[in-house]
Amino acid sequence: MKKRLNREQQLNCDVEAAWHFISSHKNLSKIAPKDMDFTVLSDYNGEQIAEGMVIDYIVSPLRKVPLKWRTRIIYVEPNNSFTDFHEKGPYKYWSHFHEFILNKDGMLMKDTVDYELSFGF
Repeated sequence: MKKRLNREQQLNCDVEAAWHFISSHKNLSKIAPKDMDFTVLSDYNGEQIAEGMVIDYIVSPLRKVPLKWRTRIIYVEPNNSFTDFHEKGPYKYWSHFHEFILNKDGMLMKDTVDYELSFGF
């Protein structure tokens, strides 16, 4: 059964600054929840995300057991949004849409994750 998770965060910066930070695969471990022990394995020498980019990680969300995870960037609209799709990892299905919306206070960052747990949980 697929589920959906929605999160929003207001950032006090412009869209370009947020995009520059968020769209670097090297910063993903800085923005992931600390309890996931998120480590990026891929190295693209500072490249910004692009459609087709594959990113490998190790995450340890449960009892510090390391799990390999691979996502592919399947959609990018610079300064606006991107989607990463789970190719290998702890979920049966994972699609993560990141959206950046300019507003009077700076920028609203919205995340929508559609996912399905493995093993029928």
